[in-house]
Amino acid sequence: MHFVDAKGILNGKNGYHGMNIYRGCTHGCIYCDSRSACYQFTHAFEDIEVKQNAPELLEQALKSKRSKCMIGTGSMSDPYMHCETDLRLTRKCLEVIHKYGFGVAIQTKSDRILEDIDLLDAINKKAKCVVEITLTTYDDGLCSILEPNVCNTKRRIEVLEEMQKRDIPTIVWMTPILPFINDTEENVRAILDECVRTGVKGIINMGMGVTLREGDREYFYAALDKHFPGLKEKYISTFGNAYEVPSPDAAKLRKILKDTCRQHDMMIDDECFRYMNDLPDKQISIFDL
Repeated sequence: MHFVDAKGILNGKNGYHGMNIYRGCTHGCIYCDSRSACYQFTHAFEDIEVKQNAPELLEQALKSKRSKCMIGTGSMSDPYMHCETDLRLTRKCLEVIHKYGFGVAIQTKSDRILEDIDLLDAINKKAKCVVEITLTTYDDGLCSILEPNVCNTKRRIEVLEEMQKRDIPTIVWMTPILPFINDTEENVRAILDECVRTGVKGIINMGMGVTLREGDREYFYAALDKHFPGLKEKYISTFGNAYEVPSPDAAKLRKILKDTCRQHDMMIDDECFRYMNDLPDKQISIFDL
């Protein structure tokens, strides 16, 4: 990894701002869109760029804001990669968010988030905290192939359970669903059953499939050659160089998802984003300070 002094940390508008404390990732997910050439990495993806002044930049930004809003992180780079164990920059940023009474929506695949559960709980009591967990496959053996350097699905479900105990709302990203790999009714129903059981607020899917583009596609295809011999050729013959790569069973799987969300009063897709972007006014008790 290497360290930089960033010029700014927040981006966004209309009541929601996002930040990426790190750039790159060490989780090794075979489908990662953040590897795509359009993001113009000038260093190896696993050579993590650390924005070492992120907490200071965040404090400067938040203390000058007239109105509170939700702060999101994790969309491009997981805030709980291996380096967070030593650097603790995500925690320091969460402390700033709590200090100034802002909300946070934080997305991860890692159980390292449990190290900060007390702080997330405090933010949720004072403002709002939404924890977003990615679940792509119920099969932990398959998970170790798709997402090799991070905790397995079983452990991520335990994270959801721990958040539920604290009444911290959760959203599950059930994406990507990879054609001919994890796009089965059995897999989708198993994930949905756990979402229902753990009281997930909503599910983000945005279509049963995956997106592939330059940089991402090459890495993904190399992984297919290694773990699923012959499948790369099936992708090429079926999808060509398409950006959107839908499962042949996309319509059936989406119906299962929509029906489950409707039956169990869970939000889906855009409803989840609206929920995560909304920071309601709270009457703060002295016991929350």
